Parts: sequence; structure tokens; C-alpha cells
Amino acid sequence: MRRPARVRTTWLLAVVLVLLVTMVASVAFGSRDVAPDDVWSALGGTDETLGQAAVAKRVPRTLLAVLVGAALGLSGGVMQGVTRNPLADPGILGVNMGASLAVVTSVAYFGLASATGYIWVAMAGAALAAGFVYTVGSLGRGGATPLKLALAGAATSAAFASLVSAVVLPRNDIADGFRLWQIGGVGGASYAQIGNVLPFLVVGFAVCLSSGRALNSLALGDELAAGLGERVAVVRAVAAVGAVVLCGASTAVAGPIGFVGLVVPHACRLLVGVDHRWLLPFSALTGAALLTAADVVGRVVARPSEIDVGIVTALIGAPFFIHIVRRQKVRAL
Repeated sequence: MRRPARVRTTWLLAVVLVLLVTMVASVAFGSRDVAPDDVWSALGGTDETLGQAAVAKRVPRTLLAVLVGAALGLSGGVMQGVTRNPLADPGILGVNMGASLAVVTSVAYFGLASATGYIWVAMAGAALAAGFVYTVGSLGRGGATPLKLALAGAATSAAFASLVSAVVLPRNDIADGFRLWQIGGVGGASYAQIGNVLPFLVVGFAVCLSSGRALNSLALGDELAAGLGERVAVVRAVAAVGAVVLCGASTAVAGPIGFVGLVVPHACRLLVGVDHRWLLPFSALTGAALLTAADVVGRVVARPSEIDVGIVTALIGAPFFIHIVRRQKVRAL
């Protein structure tokens, strides 16, 4: 699964080009048709016509889709490397639903209203959910096998989803807003939203991307990694914290969007191999392109309405999840 540097560089340029194309499409296309002149005028700061105003609204939405997609793709790659589980994903392992439950509970019972507070609470919920799933999946013979982690994550996600519904349904004052947020989407994005979440994402990106070499050692097995000088427990903890930060911050601003962290790392392994020093940045770029493209598709196919991006990614990811299970029979990475 190693790839020559020339092949990796070619794929890097291709992924960057695809990302740029999807960003342009996200700005130019939507539920309202706009003329090319309106696009250029809006990008220059003019919003005098309805078309220009529509384009101006799409710019922060596009930026948020890029950031959230990159965060989910990167966190999925890190989780798969840390757990050596081909089915690891923030949604499948219950991390996203843990963040959702924490936010919903804090708003419903403790009056949480701060945008930054949402992010801190979501990260705390994501961390607790990740720890709980890993603990449950580690019980019994064989430790944390991919199958047990996937089953523990699926059961935890279902339980947390039920708890979220139990908290939201009696509260009509918050039900409508949370119902849309729970599906997952980047509609209604603003520059203020991006400014609030950007510092957390930058920290998460830095921690995860710096873990590439250590994750390569972990892929050889814990004993061999320790023999190579890696502090296995520390490496796992640091990389997991970076992934949890990305998951929690993304869920706080866009809701629990699933399957991006599952699909993207597997696709990137086919392109650039298993070296995490290349795989992780590729996963970030590809995740950004996938989520931005899914948002465009959701806006275009349901005109004049929209399909939330969480639904589109689920339609893409669910068949891919079944394919991975059937092809790999849930082997460890």
C-alpha cells in the first residue's frame, strides 16, 4: 500500500483542484439561480441585488462546510489509527451523539446560551462518550476488537439518540431548533460562528496532524511501537484528544454529521497508502471536498427547498459502511 512520491503529489494536486471546484460550485449554485456577474460582485463585497445577497450568504456556509468536512475526515483517520479499527468513525463510535446529548442537556436544563459554551460542552460530551465506548469495547476476551468497538458504539449511539429525544420532545421552546440541528447541516452559517469555532479546530488540526509518525508506529503493534521508543499510552491519549476536539467542535456548530470520518480515510488509503503522514492531511482535504459537494447536492436536487447535508452523507456512507463490513469482515487495520 505504499505509493511513490510522484503518485502522492499527483493525487494531492487532484484533491486540491476538486476542493476548489466544489467551493466555487457552493458559492455559485443553490436554491436560487444567480448570474455570474452577481457572483463576482458579491465576492467583491456588493450585495445590492437578491442574487448578490444570496451569494454573500453562501460564502460563510462554504467556509464552514470546508472546516467541518476537514475536521470530520481528519478525526476519522485518527480514530481508525488509534483503535486500529476500520469501522471507527465519530458517528459509529457514538462520539457525535455524546456531544449532541451534552449540548441538548445543557441547553434544556442549565440554560446554556453561549456559542463558546456549546463548543466546550460538546467536546466534554464527545470525550466522555469516546471513553465510555472504548471501555465497554475493551471488556472481555481479546480486548478492544473492531467488532466489539463497533457494537458498543452502535448501542451507545442508539441510547444517546433516545435520551436526546426524551430531553427535547417535552420542550417545545427548543424542539424546533434542535430538530434541524440534530440532522446535521451547515445552513445558517455566519462569520461569527466560524470565528468562535476556528481556534478549537486549529488546535485539533495541529494535534492530529502532528500524530502521523506515531500512528505509523502504532500500526505495527503496541509492543513493537514501544520497542521503537513510542510511549504508546501517551500517543493514543494525545491523538484521541485531538480527534475529540475536532468532533466536539464540529458537532457544536453543524450537528452530528455522520459517515464522513468513515468513508474518507478508506478512500484516501487507496490513493496515497497507509502512511499517516500523508493519509491524515489527505483525509482533511478530501473530507472538506466531500462535505462541500454534499451540501451543494442537497441544495440543488431539492430546489427550491434544501436537503440537509447530514442526510446526503448518510445516503453516501451507509452503503459504504455495509461494503466495508462485507469486504474486510471487520478486521483490524
